[in-house]
Amino acid sequence: MKNYTITVNGNVYDVVVEEGASTGAPAPKAAPKAAPKAAAAPAPKAAAGAGSVKIEAGAAGKVFKVEASVGQAVKKGDTVLILEAMKMEIPQVAPEDGTVASIDVNVGDAVEAGAVLATLN
Repeated sequence: MKNYTITVNGNVYDVVVEEGASTGAPAPKAAPKAAPKAAAAPAPKAAAGAGSVKIEAGAAGKVFKVEASVGQAVKKGDTVLILEAMKMEIPQVAPEDGTVASIDVNVGDAVEAGAVLATLN
């Protein structure tokens, strides 16, 4: 058995790989459950005057399109950005009326569910 530390989308995992018991080349198998390690996550992009209302990713995916810009007034339910997950476009909307204080991701960024995408004031 060999132990490896692997980083995927900023999450660090400890993985145990076992060698196969056959006569051929070793067949590595990942441990059934690789729990994320508490590690230093990449620092979020600096956002001067970041707001107190967070818009978080509803699902893991990629940032497909940014619809709003910093300083723009939005109403509750307005689309701030769109995530793409499993070939679906998922709008991420303002939870309340406000002004966009920061956009913390860029188009093409991979995000995990619950990641802060933007903030409002």
